[in-house]
Amino acid sequence: MIKNIFLRIESRIVSKSKRYRMLIVVFAIVMPLCAQLRLPKLVSDGMILQRDTELTIWGWADQNENITIDFKGKSYHTVVDSSGEWKLMLPEQKAGGPYEMRIRSEKEEITLHDILIGDVWFASGQSNMELPMRRVSPIYENEIKTSECAFIRQFCVPQRYNFKYPEKDLEKGSWISANPQTVLDFSAVAYFFARELYEKYEVPVGIINASLGGSPIRAWMSEEALKEFPSYYSEAQQFKNDELIQEIEKKDNERITEWYNILRKKDRGYQSEQSPWYLPNIDTSDWLTMTIPGYWSDTYPDIQNGSVWFRKRVEIPSHLAGKPAKLILGRIIDADSVYLNGVFVGTTGYQYPPRRYDIPPNLLQKGENEIVVRVISNAGKGGFVPDKLYALIIDNDTIDLTGEWKIKQGAEMPPLPGQTFVRWKPTGLYNAMVAPVIPYRIQGFLWYQGESNTDKPYEYRFLLEKLIGSWRNEWQQGDLPFLFVQLPNYGLPVSEPTESNWAILRESQLVTFKKVPLTGMAVTIDLGEWNDIHPLRKKEVGERLALWAQKIAHGEKNRVCSGPIYDSMEVKGNVIWLKFKEIGSGLIAKRNLPLKEFAIAGSDKKFVWAEAEIMGDRVKVWSEKIAEPAAVRYAWADNPANANLYNKEGLPASPFRTDNW
Repeated sequence: MIKNIFLRIESRIVSKSKRYRMLIVVFAIVMPLCAQLRLPKLVSDGMILQRDTELTIWGWADQNENITIDFKGKSYHTVVDSSGEWKLMLPEQKAGGPYEMRIRSEKEEITLHDILIGDVWFASGQSNMELPMRRVSPIYENEIKTSECAFIRQFCVPQRYNFKYPEKDLEKGSWISANPQTVLDFSAVAYFFARELYEKYEVPVGIINASLGGSPIRAWMSEEALKEFPSYYSEAQQFKNDELIQEIEKKDNERITEWYNILRKKDRGYQSEQSPWYLPNIDTSDWLTMTIPGYWSDTYPDIQNGSVWFRKRVEIPSHLAGKPAKLILGRIIDADSVYLNGVFVGTTGYQYPPRRYDIPPNLLQKGENEIVVRVISNAGKGGFVPDKLYALIIDNDTIDLTGEWKIKQGAEMPPLPGQTFVRWKPTGLYNAMVAPVIPYRIQGFLWYQGESNTDKPYEYRFLLEKLIGSWRNEWQQGDLPFLFVQLPNYGLPVSEPTESNWAILRESQLVTFKKVPLTGMAVTIDLGEWNDIHPLRKKEVGERLALWAQKIAHGEKNRVCSGPIYDSMEVKGNVIWLKFKEIGSGLIAKRNLPLKEFAIAGSDKKFVWAEAEIMGDRVKVWSEKIAEPAAVRYAWADNPANANLYNKEGLPASPFRTDNW
């Protein structure tokens, strides 16, 4: 091809000087086509390489070029193949570092610095794995202050999708060591996992964080893996069409933009240039009153979706006036813009993040101050999520903001239909966020996902098993440890036994754990928050995953790393006796209270709350209402808030049922 370019150009050249000038132009065109020595983003300064396994180092260069790697006093050689790719296998390495690695082609060389040898974990899933330390900082201030550690590092995989083919490299990224500034961007679960292991073994720990909020499991699976799931496989084929994606995104953007534009034009809070509603001391004689927190439809059913304005006057004593402060507004559904004394102090565009706004110095004044919050409700119930902190924090003083607020609708709007999240479609995240990592040697997988699959919870057991098998097969490192988080408690507690999609999904996770070798399941039924799908207590999650790593990856066979797991049942008269595995040093009822969240049923399948008592290494379950019991369920609800069966090591029992109804 290059030869033909020269011939065509030279045929048009009539003078020697023109020929020289044209050759300069040609070289300017052709040179970028020549492959430079290039490495994948993961193979870079500061990387942590997996110890005690053969290592893959790979990259790109001109075909047939010789490639040499110099590492720890030894040299390794290969030749670039016809596609411009090269790969070298380095022998097993012991933990240690820092080291340098020199990679040379015939024309260039790259030197990588500050390389460590340790354990590398691929951390993936949806928002609870993605959730950074920044989000949980209010309860882990000391852990952040003491996070300086050059031997704990994260590589954050860019959040992208590709439906057409598995990509060979990541768009960008770098290895970052933990310190009080950088750790704010680490996955909180993965950081606490890594810290626990590093403190125990003093071996460097690397986290490759490939996670994305809201993503269903099928987005993380390869096209080949999805062939067993025809509907998802078919959907993956559809989204190879760029025009379809562009059409969907165009329609979504137009519809959403139009909704917000109309809302802004209709909003009475902005219609008066002289007295917009965010200013203090406007006339509120026709405003209603509402108790915060809460949802306005519970108090005023006539107030619709759209924009709703809230305002509250707060008295500030003289010794706090002028000081910087934190305005904490719990969580708000869906979006909000916040003003203090007429000055804009912050906004949040969707319902999940906690509202924490910085108040600059000199804005708070002695005496009366006014907080104004404009809330946008897209659909469903809008308002202030209960059982969260609503306060103004100044130094060590906390001013409670719950109670009566003024309320007035700014604009009524029809519900906004949900967005089509193209990035969550099947195979998209696998191709762009998993496939480029596969050549990199790892110790195992961390997985926190499932919330986005609770609409089809039974199906999840097949999807999760397939994901584990396909990832292990693609990495070609044998049965790598796969450690995952069972979903925590979430939602309102129930007064009577009921069916639950969240419970069935937890069961799917439990079934997978029992069936698939070298898997570990961290039970978190005690770590959730009823009003927040993103609970803050990520330290315990990471530590419980680390217990499994100690047993599976580090060979501590006697490590107690799970709470009680249901094993079998026996019916004797009107009592069902339950037997458990993973009881550790013994079964206990936490807080010394009677066992709760047990339900029992006869053959009619109608469950009632049951009495339950620990008897040695078994649990006795009965109810005076059920003479001939057939089945027991434990913690079988979205939020079994009172579940308290543990082992003496302090680990909770997994929810379970003895029936398959």
